[in-house]
Amino acid sequence: MKNWRYLLYIVIFIWLLTLPLYTGVYLLNVLDIILIYLALALSWDMLLRSGQISFGMAGLFGVGGYAAVLTHLNAGLNPLISIVMGGLVAGVLAWLIGMAVLQLRGMYFAIVTLALAEIFRVIVRNLPDLTGGPEGTVLPSAIFAGNSTKTYWLVLTVAVISVIASEIFRRTRIHFALTSIRNDEIVAKSSGIDVFKYLVFIFAITSAIQGITGGAYAHIYGFVSPEGSFSVDFTLLPIAMALLGGMHSTWGPVVGAVVLGVVSEFLKLQIPYGHLLVYGVIIVITILFFPEGIVGTLGQKFKGNR
Repeated sequence: MKNWRYLLYIVIFIWLLTLPLYTGVYLLNVLDIILIYLALALSWDMLLRSGQISFGMAGLFGVGGYAAVLTHLNAGLNPLISIVMGGLVAGVLAWLIGMAVLQLRGMYFAIVTLALAEIFRVIVRNLPDLTGGPEGTVLPSAIFAGNSTKTYWLVLTVAVISVIASEIFRRTRIHFALTSIRNDEIVAKSSGIDVFKYLVFIFAITSAIQGITGGAYAHIYGFVSPEGSFSVDFTLLPIAMALLGGMHSTWGPVVGAVVLGVVSEFLKLQIPYGHLLVYGVIIVITILFFPEGIVGTLGQKFKGNR
């Protein structure tokens, strides 16, 4: 059974890899956005498995974007290396922040992370010589000269890395440590789990994924700006996708990102100024009637019918 599952994963990956051979530019651009949000949704869910809710995705996403662009322009780094550097900067920054604030728990931690995007936005706006100030910074050209096939492969790579990281966390002792911390921190400590170390570690790793995603996004679109790079959309939509698909799993955020990504593109064409309201309605319905999300609900029904 497991072998068939792995075979299915390989077939899906090959299909996704060859998709540019028989699709147009518009569909690839839509898939780029879906895969970017998919990576962010997975990174948020990976941290949530420890019981910590973060609203700092937009901040670390923007930091990764700025770090990638500035190291490319000022240090002459290859765009791909600068994207990795964006993830490294976001991860190190999150590690430093985590060392300071991860003594907090629950909503206290969430409120602190909520301020990150605004803090970073203010910083980049007030460093015009380095960051371009309120106007931001424009790259001489987008990565791969705007080639839609290569940019699709880039974001597909980022998304696959996120899926692999999530699966590694789910299948190793890290999963048991994070689950134990989420269920009862006192019991986790009494079992010998270094709670603070694991929380800082998972916060840094998930932030690095968000930084890499932000770097890829910045290079694909060829610019960074305080308003665009630190947009609240990069926090709210991934959270909505994880809630819709199902939390505390790999495939929940993946399914949620695909479903909500497709729905959002359709809604933008039909109701360009009201699609965010529909997002809200979808999430409220999901929370009220399908609290386990799409994947969790289907899994429960499948087990019940066996």
